[in-house]
Amino acid sequence: MTDDLSHVRLNSRQIRTLAHPLRSRLVGELRLNGPATATRLAERFATNTGATSYHLRQLAEVGLVEETDEGTRGRERWWRAAHDVTSWERDDFAGDPDALAAADWLVSSYARNVADRIDTWTRGVDGEPVEWREAAQFNDYILRLDPDDLTAMLGELDEVIAKYQKRRGTRNVLLYCYPVPL
Repeated sequence: MTDDLSHVRLNSRQIRTLAHPLRSRLVGELRLNGPATATRLAERFATNTGATSYHLRQLAEVGLVEETDEGTRGRERWWRAAHDVTSWERDDFAGDPDALAAADWLVSSYARNVADRIDTWTRGVDGEPVEWREAAQFNDYILRLDPDDLTAMLGELDEVIAKYQKRRGTRNVLLYCYPVPL
């Protein structure tokens, strides 16, 4: 991927911390919409500020979010995501059943989130401009590959995506790629 983005490859402690419904949503929200206070995040997720502050501190303790001076007024504490991209390899957690369970939960949680976003788009698509309706096409492919082919293809896709990540268009677009061997 592009050097313009900061990456973190999760360790066991980080993945166990992130594998919590509110914590994973907090990191996602900070990445998508930028720095925010615990109060704003609590309003966004219909939770209380105390719980939100606690979970932000837990994420900060493992380096997934950090305090920032952006937007600071008075005693407000503003938070931002510490990285643009999070990745992990499930096999890194062999021998750590809690980290393996966390990794599996995160994959399932992210897949449900993507399905929810697709459902939201589909229900509101008629209200979208025609250019967005035409551009946001759904594709599925069945490819006959071996592990080396799949790794190479994903590397090439990463290069293409990196080229477009440098652009700053008018709207955030979620591109989710998760190959599933059949």
